[in-house]
Amino acid sequence: MKKTIFREYDIRGVVGVDFTPEFAEVLGRAYAKKVKETLGAKERYLIGVGRDCRLTGPEISEYLIKGLIEEGLDVMDCGMGATPQLYFSVYDQNLDGGIQVTASHNPSDQNGFKLMIGKGTLSGPDIQDLLHRIEADGIGNNQVNNTGVVGHVKTFNAPDAYRDFLIKKSTPFMGKRKLKVVVDGGNGVGGPVGVQVLKALGCEVIELYTDPDGRFPNHHPDPTVLENIKELRRVVVSEKADFGIGWDGDADRIGVVDENGEAIFGDMLLIIFGRQLLKEVSNPTIIADVKCSQTFFDILRKEGANTVMAKTGHSLIKAKLKELHAELAGEMSGHIFFSHRYLGFDDALHAAARLVEIMSNTEHKISELLSGVPKMFSTPEMRIDFPEEFKFKIVEVLKTKFPDYEVNTLDGVRVTFPNGGWGLARASNTQAAIVTRFEAASQTELDQYRKLFEDRMNIVAKEVQAAK
Repeated sequence: MKKTIFREYDIRGVVGVDFTPEFAEVLGRAYAKKVKETLGAKERYLIGVGRDCRLTGPEISEYLIKGLIEEGLDVMDCGMGATPQLYFSVYDQNLDGGIQVTASHNPSDQNGFKLMIGKGTLSGPDIQDLLHRIEADGIGNNQVNNTGVVGHVKTFNAPDAYRDFLIKKSTPFMGKRKLKVVVDGGNGVGGPVGVQVLKALGCEVIELYTDPDGRFPNHHPDPTVLENIKELRRVVVSEKADFGIGWDGDADRIGVVDENGEAIFGDMLLIIFGRQLLKEVSNPTIIADVKCSQTFFDILRKEGANTVMAKTGHSLIKAKLKELHAELAGEMSGHIFFSHRYLGFDDALHAAARLVEIMSNTEHKISELLSGVPKMFSTPEMRIDFPEEFKFKIVEVLKTKFPDYEVNTLDGVRVTFPNGGWGLARASNTQAAIVTRFEAASQTELDQYRKLFEDRMNIVAKEVQAAK
């Protein structure tokens, strides 16, 4: 077990290199003890367990469940499905927590865990607490809990219940327009349920890679990277579809393509959802992460929303959503969270349904829903590979290297440049990389700001690595 698998808002790494399937049993034991301490004395505890379609998922889930029941917790096996399907199960069945075995959009040789206690998703100190418990107990500690109580396992038909819930949530809000939608499931777990939902809402659905296959043989399951959605973009145009939708490996992140085959990134998608929300709610609070365009904050604030910038991370955003009683939140990476008419967690299938609702009630093209939004020149999220031991230090030192500009250090380094331009660098909490993004009012300024920013970051990187 490598300590680096315990990240800011989940646990993940390369199976057989960073952790073994047997590690899942040890994690299950540590998690079980934390559940008991957090929730207090109860006669029984019931925990949901789900998994995505990765080939290592069944074995890891088996070991995880073994650890949970041997510590006396009962398990509701929710089977294979989307991460939001597991979240839904926790709410629907009033469970004491849940664990999804997934590495989200990471490569097929990786796997991991997203964890809930009660209805809250673990992050930061709580995930580190699990590491400390494992270290204190010893990685090979296989002693059954001293109460002698062994839990039971039962199954739950989560896919059908989740599908029916999504359909029920959106059907009353559908308009008369019939839509043609192209869906790229990325061979992740969103395809089967997601397609059923869209068809039930009246859409004509053209399917690409909607069969789950944990090898991800057609392309990497991350729809926010343009290379991964090139076929989706092509088919939307060739089929004259109204728009296209992509889901990541565990279907908690959405990518959208307009009728021209152009990508609508998370921050612009959030403007579309926010504008619809403003028709229904007075002065709603809408949260976006630090990677989102300044245009998002300015436009929706001008149109009547209370916009809030927050740290990146699905569990951190969920916590902020609850703290501020916000109606909507989103990330540049495609995590979209609705508490308005929904349960407050990131769900790409529900986000797709909400988009279908909006489009079914208008004759406008989806690109026209962004009318009045200033044309900005921006990069997508870019990842620069750095070893785990350097990435955080590089970002920390970089904070001191822009004394001539306004610097926001909420999450990494966000530097404000003239004319609404900005640049961002933050250490990824899911990969050995630093994530960057840039935006400006012109391509010339974008190139200038990016070069200035990257030149200073490269100097810092060399200094940090040389000092080791």
